Amino acid sequence: MTDFFASYLGYEGGWFVATLIGILLIALPLMLAVAMIIYVDRKVWAAMALRRGPNVVGPFGLLQSFADGLKVFLQETIIPTAANKGLFLLAPIITFTVALMAWAVIPFGPEMVLANINVGLLYILAISSLGVYGVIISGWSSNSKYPFYSALRAAAQMVSYEVSIGFVLISVVLWAGTFNLQGIIDAQRGHIFGIFNGFVLNPLLFPMWVVFLISSMAETARTPFDVTEAESELVAGYQTEYSSMAFALFWLGEYANVLLMCALNAILFWGGWLPPLNIDLIPWFDIPGIIWLFAKIFFFFFIFSWVRATVPRYRYDQIMRLGWKIFLPLSIMWVFLVSGFLMLTRYQGVS
Repeated sequence: MTDFFASYLGYEGGWFVATLIGILLIALPLMLAVAMIIYVDRKVWAAMALRRGPNVVGPFGLLQSFADGLKVFLQETIIPTAANKGLFLLAPIITFTVALMAWAVIPFGPEMVLANINVGLLYILAISSLGVYGVIISGWSSNSKYPFYSALRAAAQMVSYEVSIGFVLISVVLWAGTFNLQGIIDAQRGHIFGIFNGFVLNPLLFPMWVVFLISSMAETARTPFDVTEAESELVAGYQTEYSSMAFALFWLGEYANVLLMCALNAILFWGGWLPPLNIDLIPWFDIPGIIWLFAKIFFFFFIFSWVRATVPRYRYDQIMRLGWKIFLPLSIMWVFLVSGFLMLTRYQGVS
């Protein structure tokens, strides 16, 4: 695409236009996907509780999310008198922007990635760490005790589970031999007996996928780890004082992060855009890779919704104990286990 526009605008202009189009091709469908995935989330909850869920606005209730978006868009933005106005409005913008930035390195197919950088996994880890700033700033700038308590909880919870996620990613990087997300996907091709595409069936990496799946729920503050928005204690958490589009930006950023974690589950352990089986008997490879990736993302989002509809919320001390006393020692031990196994098998003859 860059070469096409460069023939008319020069290299700099062609690169700028091609990059801008690439950003829009990711951001706009992602916003549509977030709107529809909220609808799916509500329908799954309803099915679990033997209810109907959204079914009035549009056919089968498909326009419910857009009606909710229009409602919050038309509402008045209320800023508390004692709040820090600049930071109060900046916090949801940070949360929403950071949630979109991480998608720049997500590969949707063999050549379908905006920025195919060598340190894509480190980029995602760095960007996801910035999300906590939006939460902290919103809690402090509201000048209210409930949002402030929630911001402290969220900061501690996100940092706690990012540590274990980091060690899980080290195990994947050791096995794949690269931080590049395309390289990690390619390393999963025919990984088990030359048939299955994915690290998840590897006995050494399967426990790390379980840790990563649970930690990703905690990282995005989904049930049963949603103590940052525990209504019984904190009204609505760090979003208590927000209304209108400022509240909607938090909502959109939260679901964009959930979809990102679902995508990372698919990319790091389930082969990303690769089909499940590496055989030619079935026309797996005739299906575009982006379809496989979306199917896997949808599967993991269903798991997220399933857990939210069925599992009760943990106490805060239970969440911290799970992160620091179970997941952290387990992930550190697994790094030594994986690296030792690779030294004995893959690199024993390398000097």
